[in-house]
Amino acid sequence: MGRAKASRQALTMSERTRHEAQIGVFVLSLVLFPSPLNAQVQQTGQVAQLGLLSLFTPELGSRSVAALSEGLGDLGWREGQNMRYEHRYASGRRDQLAALATQLVQQKVDVIVAFGTDATRAAKGATSSIPIVMGGVADPVGSGLVTSLARPGGNVTGTSVTLHKPYVTDRSRVRRAKHQHFL
Repeated sequence: MGRAKASRQALTMSERTRHEAQIGVFVLSLVLFPSPLNAQVQQTGQVAQLGLLSLFTPELGSRSVAALSEGLGDLGWREGQNMRYEHRYASGRRDQLAALATQLVQQKVDVIVAFGTDATRAAKGATSSIPIVMGGVADPVGSGLVTSLARPGGNVTGTSVTLHKPYVTDRSRVRRAKHQHFL
């Protein structure tokens, strides 16, 4: 039974990663496709540069990057053909994120995809002009990364894993009711 539960949790985590990546791809496509960058890349054959910034190691980020690549591939963006990644991983060292974000800015990437709150904060601190697509940020408004979820403002947009208080309260209430029913 322990294995079955672990398998369900792994599947749920995999589905969550895929869902977040799909949303991220959608947001990223909004940044790339309607922009002059897209027209320039298509007309001149230039390669768009996507900076990937993460607090974690390449191994931990591989599923998110694979899902992102798959989604971008579905939209016609192929690594090595019309876009390439500039990977920057802090390997758990938060103090390295600002320097890594600055490297991406110096590389003149077209978009920074930041995984997590700390990486997004570092990217936002490094540039106010390069678009930043965040993923996996718990509370972008509370963290000061965006003005609001409806209208983020600035150069940061993307996905959020924010659980709204009424939702959390309702889930807690349901959990307690189920628990009391089985006692």
